[in-house]
Amino acid sequence: MKYIIVLGDGMADEPIADLDHKTPLEYASTPMLDELAAMSEIGLVHTIPEGMNPGSDTANLSVLGYNPRQYYTGRSPLEALSIGVPMKDTDIALRCNLVTLSEEEPYAEKTILDHSSGEISTKEAAELIEAVKAGLAEEGRFQFYTGTSYRHLLIWEKGQVVELTPPHDVLGQTIGQHLPQELLLKEMMEKSYEILAEHPINIERKKKGLNPANSIWFWGAGTKPALSSFEEKNQRKGAMISAVDLLKGIAVGAGMKNMEVEGADGTLHTNYEGKADAAVNVLTDDGYDFVYIHVEAPDEMGHQGSWERKVQAIQYLDEKVIRRVKEGMDKAGEEYRMLVLPDHPTPVSVRTHTSAPVPYLLYDSTCGQRTDSAQLQWKYNEREAKKSGNYIAEGHKLIELLFSK
Repeated sequence: MKYIIVLGDGMADEPIADLDHKTPLEYASTPMLDELAAMSEIGLVHTIPEGMNPGSDTANLSVLGYNPRQYYTGRSPLEALSIGVPMKDTDIALRCNLVTLSEEEPYAEKTILDHSSGEISTKEAAELIEAVKAGLAEEGRFQFYTGTSYRHLLIWEKGQVVELTPPHDVLGQTIGQHLPQELLLKEMMEKSYEILAEHPINIERKKKGLNPANSIWFWGAGTKPALSSFEEKNQRKGAMISAVDLLKGIAVGAGMKNMEVEGADGTLHTNYEGKADAAVNVLTDDGYDFVYIHVEAPDEMGHQGSWERKVQAIQYLDEKVIRRVKEGMDKAGEEYRMLVLPDHPTPVSVRTHTSAPVPYLLYDSTCGQRTDSAQLQWKYNEREAKKSGNYIAEGHKLIELLFSK
């Protein structure tokens, strides 16, 4: 038996008036998921432990079977694992976003317009991070590392875990009250604007009508992580397919194989088919037992506040990933169980994560069509999952359902 998780990051949402009071998942055309729902268990799962922030870090740890209360030490340290940054026990890792701020003066009166600088390319971002490094070189205790797109890393030697605000939580707000209380971090953010605002890359981006990456933004501080081996924990050999350093870092920490897929970039137009094919190949040709396919696009569209693009991302996930994986596994003659779910909701109305339970769908290729007429009418969405009556209160136990037989 092979095992698959398809994770549509931030896919869950709330009813939207423009969609006839449906969620994007209800509104989207998802014929593959509709077909699977008639043969699957659907329900709700609470991936965020009570009292913890609804981040992709805690949520994805839960889905992979790691209780965040036990294993979570911060988001950025997991990303550090992906980038290959060696952390000492006394180091603190911080996420360093390249963001778009408005041009008001002074710095504290600016508004955060875009947490991703228009999903800036990694090539452009790398040059901007190098400029930041050069301009802030005198800060000897701080080391910058280039990640992917707008997502980068700062290592603070002998630092401290300080409270910092995720930029996607305060989109459209004046930044003054959300700046770090730690003076050195605040000063570096302010200096970064002076370095980046008139950088040639940003001048060119503005000419093209693109958002400039005119400031860094620190958040997600944490200490060196220590995850147990996924294979030892579950007696199954696992692989990860994601464009995002956070998920790659979790895989490194858990001893899973990271699959590199050309053109997988975490955007709406990522290489969905390449991810699906890589998943089938690693299960059928490479002898792995489990694969985790992470798709970032629904979350990014939620942060952008665009239900239109979020619906599109969900439809791409259905057609280009889930259908392709199912057809590939069926053709290979492999028996498999496939779990589909978001990690958390990212409602377009608030443009950030929430802690509400999310819908899951569990399909088993060895089970036939259900005979219950009510079951045959089920669709995979938030409303139907709630109606099912199935509920898992502790997200890290969901994987037990996947592996049970």
